[in-house]
Amino acid sequence: MTRLPRRTLTATALPAVIAITGMLLLAGCTPTESADPAPASSDTVAPEAAATAQPSEAASEEPAAPAAPAAFVPDGNAAANLPIFTQTVAAVWASDAKDQGRAYIDALVAVGFDKAAMQVTADRTTIGDPAESIQFSVVFAGECLVGQVGPATGEPHTVIAPVLSTGACLVGGTRPIDW
Repeated sequence: MTRLPRRTLTATALPAVIAITGMLLLAGCTPTESADPAPASSDTVAPEAAATAQPSEAASEEPAAPAAPAAFVPDGNAAANLPIFTQTVAAVWASDAKDQGRAYIDALVAVGFDKAAMQVTADRTTIGDPAESIQFSVVFAGECLVGQVGPATGEPHTVIAPVLSTGACLVGGTRPIDW
């Protein structure tokens, strides 16, 4: 059996490795700006600044009205229906059925998408474990609305993609939608 020579760090390479490691560690410790910073208390503002301070614009604005729920647009294109597709996927993802491909298909059918135009990948592996991700799609107005969810993806992802030359949206094996 041949042995490969053992490689060690040279004295000139060691400082570079330490510097890169230090930068990576510091990058992970960099504070990020909060989306909702805590308001400064009045005792942290200089007295002369507090006397002349004007109310902030944000304080005088009324809260924004909640966005209207998305709606299915049967005569629209894929872009017009991406909001309802995304909203539906997010709703299933927030439910106890988030790891079941059938739940996404059923929910998309319930809002108006055509089941015959859909595809879904398996939600279980060949040995019965939960899939790391599930993909599903619907051909709509000549384009594909595609969603992906699962532990490997973190949050749900939805996109518009071109229809493949096969007329389908997903590459590889999919399960029959026979329910």
